[in-house]
Amino acid sequence: MDRSVPQFPVSHSKLSLDVKGNKTDVVICSYDDHFLVMATQIGSMGTILHARKEEGVSIHPTFNVSVLFGKRDEPMLVACARQLIEHISTSGSSRSLVLSLGLKDHSLVIVHDSKNIDIDGVGSKAY
Repeated sequence: MDRSVPQFPVSHSKLSLDVKGNKTDVVICSYDDHFLVMATQIGSMGTILHARKEEGVSIHPTFNVSVLFGKRDEPMLVACARQLIEHISTSGSSRSLVLSLGLKDHSLVIVHDSKNIDIDGVGSKAY
C-alpha cells in the first residue's frame, strides 16, 4: 500500500543561525493575511508580538507593534518587530506580522540580524 506523506499546507521554511554565539532556530510561515516568524534560542516561543502597517493618508508609513504575550518591558523586542514589519512593507506586502521571540540576548545585534531573514524565501513568492 502506497502512503504518501501529506505536505503541510502552509508555506514555511526553517533555518538555524548563530547570533552572537547563540544557536537561533527560526521558522517562517506565510499565510494569506500575515507572516508568522518564530525565533528561539531557549527552546520556547518567548514573547509574542503583532506588527502591522497602519493605513492612512500620510505619505510616510506608520507601524503599530503590540506585545500579545510575554515581556512588555523589553524595547528591543518591539524594535525587532518594527524592523521586520518595515522590511515586509518596503518589499511591497501589506501583510501583518506575528513574531515570536525566545531570545537569550535582546541587544541591538538581534535587530540588525533580523533584516537578514529572508521572509520572501518562504514558498514560491511570499509577498
